[in-house]
Amino acid sequence: MTVVPLEALPLDRLRERSSVKWRRYPADVLPMFVAETDYALAPAITAVLSRAVELGDTGYTSPASGIREAYAAFAARRFGWDVSPDAIRSTGDVIMGVVEILRRSISPGDRVIVTPPVYPPFYEAIPEAGGEVERVPLLQRDGGFELDLAGIEAALRDGARAVLLCNPHNPTGTVHSREALARLAEIAEAAGAIVVSDEIHAPLTQPGIGFTPFLDASDAAARVGYAVTSASKAFNLAGLKCALMIATDPRRFDVVRGLPEEVEWRTGLFGALAGVAAFQPESDAWLDSLLAAIDQNRRLLAALLGEYVPGARYDMPAAGYLAWVDLSELGWGENPGVKILRDAKVALHYGRAFGAEGAGRVRINIGCSPAVLTEALQRIGALIER
Repeated sequence: MTVVPLEALPLDRLRERSSVKWRRYPADVLPMFVAETDYALAPAITAVLSRAVELGDTGYTSPASGIREAYAAFAARRFGWDVSPDAIRSTGDVIMGVVEILRRSISPGDRVIVTPPVYPPFYEAIPEAGGEVERVPLLQRDGGFELDLAGIEAALRDGARAVLLCNPHNPTGTVHSREALARLAEIAEAAGAIVVSDEIHAPLTQPGIGFTPFLDASDAAARVGYAVTSASKAFNLAGLKCALMIATDPRRFDVVRGLPEEVEWRTGLFGALAGVAAFQPESDAWLDSLLAAIDQNRRLLAALLGEYVPGARYDMPAAGYLAWVDLSELGWGENPGVKILRDAKVALHYGRAFGAEGAGRVRINIGCSPAVLTEALQRIGALIER
């Protein structure tokens, strides 16, 4: 059955929003930086939030919100992963969950591996938890990126105590294979280390690619691992504050269960309500339409770069609506996004924020209309013509 791509809202409607995407820059700037999308909410989410406002249902979040059960059913349906609701606790957002798990799993000064270029808050979350960042960059191959498993093994052998994994990876859109994840787990277990897997982009994996939850990659992965995830990225719910911390090994879940009660109290009620609605089967059709829209735009971006920005290098993301584009051949310096913002009035996420590997690169949010994406690339291309 053909899935019709979701249509983005018109720009004049989007500019009525008060989120950071639409308030950071003046109206002459096309905002394509932060990870917010330009679509209307899934109908089930709109309905549940509207009803909550009507009822004045704006109090504290119940531990029996249903979010754990809803996610477990979603994971079984979408990923083929059988995870018990009893292995899940909630908190405010993914980085909160990462920090709290690391804080109770490492000692002050322990090194935690990240795999740059990677989501910028990782560099702040690790020191907040008391650790030090250890960089093991991704390996770039023809057609994409992969984990440097030998480099990770060497760093763990040298004393690093944990790996903070991005699965799927932000900003490259890489979906790590089951084999790579299982090998990572073996390496971590041999070193007596843990893996914390940020899986917020998992629902955005393109059809036919196949997402593997880290905890489901192997028995060893379950023994060494934690996962933190949310409906917020796929369903555009970041402001509602609800994420899930998951551990399927009893020893690991003892850490999650032992977190202070306040960690779970940080869960937003609207976030839990919206998350339950997002994870229900009735929202699957909306998510499939979103994935079709992203697929349309990731292919359109390749064509637009070829037409307007010759010299740009880009591998289509296998997951997510964030495109990692190398503009280093244009001679616009280590941070080409500065010039693009100033001269083209297009706001992109600066590549350098993701680590030294982001020099000459930008991250483009393609969760928008094809018309907006086309205008943005035309504006950028005009800088070359000048």
